Amino acid sequence: MPQTEKRSGKEKYQIIYSIILIIVIPVAVIINTLIFTGALKKHIDQVLYDKAIAIGRIINLNVWDVLDNPNSLQSALELVAQNNLDISDLNISQRLDDNFVIVASLDSSQIGEKLTSTEKVIAWYQGQPVAFLTTVKNKDNTAVRFWVVTSPLKDRDGQKQALLSMRMSLANMDQLTSQVLWRSYIILALTILVIVLLLANHTRFFEYATLYKRLKEVDQMKDEFISMASHELRTPVTGIKGYLSMILEGTFGEVSDEIKENLEIAQKETERLGNLVEDLLNVSRIEQGRLKVDLQTLVITDLIVDTIKGLKIQADAKKLTLDFKPHTPELPLIDIDPDRFTQVLINLLGNAIKYTMKGGVEVSTEAKNYGELLEIRIKDTGLGMSAQEREKLFEKFYRIKTEETKDIIGTGLGLWITKQLVELMKGKIAVDSIKGVGTQVTLNFPVVFKKEEKAKPPAPAK
Repeated sequence: MPQTEKRSGKEKYQIIYSIILIIVIPVAVIINTLIFTGALKKHIDQVLYDKAIAIGRIINLNVWDVLDNPNSLQSALELVAQNNLDISDLNISQRLDDNFVIVASLDSSQIGEKLTSTEKVIAWYQGQPVAFLTTVKNKDNTAVRFWVVTSPLKDRDGQKQALLSMRMSLANMDQLTSQVLWRSYIILALTILVIVLLLANHTRFFEYATLYKRLKEVDQMKDEFISMASHELRTPVTGIKGYLSMILEGTFGEVSDEIKENLEIAQKETERLGNLVEDLLNVSRIEQGRLKVDLQTLVITDLIVDTIKGLKIQADAKKLTLDFKPHTPELPLIDIDPDRFTQVLINLLGNAIKYTMKGGVEVSTEAKNYGELLEIRIKDTGLGMSAQEREKLFEKFYRIKTEETKDIIGTGLGLWITKQLVELMKGKIAVDSIKGVGTQVTLNFPVVFKKEEKAKPPAPAK
């Protein structure tokens, strides 16, 4: 019950965390976009302001020698307006008493008008440009923003002689900014949509992660159960085997042939059960990393010969040949665990004999890679297998199921265990097979050289 409550608490936390992410990340993206677009707009306004001030200074430089000539001022204004289409209401006024009289203007009807405004007075007395943003509605009722700039015009001696007034339209720039903002908002909407989808998927990922964790827990429980059950089964199976052997040997008195025959069947089945228990134990040890190998540097000739002798009875019973053909009388040294290597040989030779109906099984060796590797080949003339069957050969519990193999007993664990053992001993295993022709299993182990020895490449041909 506490474990269930703990899991429920974690799931609630993950859901809350996902909801917070779904809210916070899009809001953060929106705020970031608004800040960016706001800063962009301010920057554009500042650029246009600087442009307006610069135009005023350029006009001042062009007209400071003709400030007393209205016609020259009028020509200068028209020239500036032609090259700057954003400028409107461009005029020059001169001070007359407390007023300012327009002496040149793009709108000729304004010439002679008297103007008095706060910005003109401030610009005149401060001797610096004055600018402010204003918004005016057009005839179509659309709002247009303008920079209204008033700047004093000075002569060569730096004396104020007139005032320049202009309105610079921000319509084009506002239109461009609106397009940029519109695209930004579209990208923002798409970004938020992607983020929401990703976060929704993230929530699903949490569910998958929780499910995966539970599956791992179940898998671990399964491994622990198999390990415990195998250990518990091992002792009674060993006891049964012992008592059956004693009965068959006549320790408890003579038994009839019929009983003896039935007991031999029971003994074989008990051996099968014992082998299954041993395989399950090995699988459990390998998966939990508890299976250790005791590597020793030795020659494997005797191990191969002894294993073949032990399996000779099985081969003879099926009238199969079982031969060992080393490539040299004295095989090189390799690092192996003798018990585990013998187990590998028993698995591979036992399988070869089991799936070979006629012909035989041959164990051979060969030096590879200029003598740096010892290759051990176990070749049979058995049933063989297809490429598809060969791909799954080293998977746990995999067995080839055909009409020819349906009566052959096995667990599908032997080759998986064999591969793990070979790799634990720093070796490699490979299988080649042709259906209906036979199978060859190849083992490769690094050769161990003595200090005075070294692998040499073959001498070049003369």
